[in-house]
Amino acid sequence: MKNQLNNSRRNALKMMGLGSAALLAGGFRNTISAQTPVQNNLQKPPVGLPPLKIKSVKAIGTKPGGSNLIVVKVETSEPGLYGLGCATFTQRAEAVVTAINSYMPDFCVGRDADNIEDMWQAFHVSSYWRNGPVLNNALSGLDQALWDIKGKRANMPVYQLLGGKCRFAVDSYASAGGNTPEEVADGVQRYMEQGYRHVRLQQGGYGALNLATKPDFKDAGFGMPKDSFMDDQAYLRSVPKMFDVVRKKCGEEIELCHDIHERCQPMDVINMCRQLEQYRPFFIEDPVSPENMNWFEQIRSSTTVPFAMGELFNNINEFAGPISKHLFDYIRIHVSQIGGITPAMKVARLGEWFNVKTVWHGPGDVSPVGHAAQAHMDLACWNFGIQEGPGNFSDRIREVFPGSPTMKNGYVYVNEVPGLGVDINEKEAAKYPITNSAGNWTVRKRDGTIITP
Repeated sequence: MKNQLNNSRRNALKMMGLGSAALLAGGFRNTISAQTPVQNNLQKPPVGLPPLKIKSVKAIGTKPGGSNLIVVKVETSEPGLYGLGCATFTQRAEAVVTAINSYMPDFCVGRDADNIEDMWQAFHVSSYWRNGPVLNNALSGLDQALWDIKGKRANMPVYQLLGGKCRFAVDSYASAGGNTPEEVADGVQRYMEQGYRHVRLQQGGYGALNLATKPDFKDAGFGMPKDSFMDDQAYLRSVPKMFDVVRKKCGEEIELCHDIHERCQPMDVINMCRQLEQYRPFFIEDPVSPENMNWFEQIRSSTTVPFAMGELFNNINEFAGPISKHLFDYIRIHVSQIGGITPAMKVARLGEWFNVKTVWHGPGDVSPVGHAAQAHMDLACWNFGIQEGPGNFSDRIREVFPGSPTMKNGYVYVNEVPGLGVDINEKEAAKYPITNSAGNWTVRKRDGTIITP
């Protein structure tokens, strides 16, 4: 009986084997034959989007508000598909326009619009010497425009391409000024009523220029009539008094910031910041000039106030050492000057590893396109700190730049459409031509010595 069972098993296995062989030789051959073309197709590279070439590049200069604004427009081989980027350098606007219109078409036309990193690296060294501010602004506009194109092509807002939202909107700070501490406090209260949670304090502008008496250099006929005078010691005494008044009048819940604007000596900055510690500033901005960065380790070890630094840095490599040494707490980049979204995101990602947060520079001499670019990065950066708010754009600016970011309760909201979300009405922009006004950044001591920002 046992032998019969074994024979039955062997016969069954033999039949299964024969059946499998028949299937492979017959019916299953047809199945393989039918699937072969599919397998071959899977081995081919995906088609993807068609190639996209840069067709033209130009600068658009306009001044619908108080500042010269420069926008780069990049048109592509796909009809109707173009991108916009901010290249604003309001003090040297005509030089940036020339750099864009005279050099960028030859560099850009015919290149693949999708290869942003490659194009950034190529342009950065294309003049052999590393870029200075004029070429960096031009590059910033090109870079942002290419990201705008990529977002439109992907049918996504740019923040989605950077990783998606880390927050529902972009928290921002406003700037309150006045000729007295009481006037500054009144301004802070007005912003608090509008929903702001962070306010920067500035009495008499940068350096409290209204505190100055008539300077001796003007009596001596030294310098130019429009040159400004700063009494640095009067300014240093005024800041703690301003914080004291604002704290007493506005309370502890509001976060307070202040910008030194690099105009004081390092040891004086240390002494002032020690006095400010009791008022718990959110940050003190630009405590020293870029030429004095070797002082920063001593400044950092001498006071507990947080610092925001880097507004005047011209090359992203300037951030590597200070961030890795935890010398400051907030990355203060002017995105439309450092080279655009591509390098700014690299610095932001570096900061994440060292607990250093972002606070992009966002004054009035950044176009709505530039403000939108910064806000898209703010939404996507986990280590976002705060954003210098653009405020509410005027009706005139919105006519020139439809789709500009909006403000509500101290938050910046981007236009939720593909790309950066901001367009430009070139016909309206042409109504407000740029000027050759360089602004007045010449500030002197009492004897006429230049004070460097």
